[in-house]
Amino acid sequence: MNHAPMKVAVIGTGYVGLGTAALLAHIGHTVTGIDISEEKIDLLRAGQVPIHEPGLDALLASVQSRLTWTTSYDAVAAADVVFICVGTPPAPTARRTCSTS
Repeated sequence: MNHAPMKVAVIGTGYVGLGTAALLAHIGHTVTGIDISEEKIDLLRAGQVPIHEPGLDALLASVQSRLTWTTSYDAVAAADVVFICVGTPPAPTARRTCSTS
């Protein structure tokens, strides 16, 4: 089954976001990675990986033509799909929760 490449926005460039962005670019999609940390984005633009994940640096380098890094959320409006890959905030008990109350 072949699908046309999509424009993908990945919010968050930690372990989950970088892996997601790299693999989606690897299978042919155009990916914009978004993070609030200018330091992380500057590293990624320079071809440096801000986390340690074996093999990720080589994978990112191999798909750099399909990856863009930014602190701007403008790419979300143009994306066909958006992945939100940010940390889940802890509850007061330090347990992870997605509750809004």
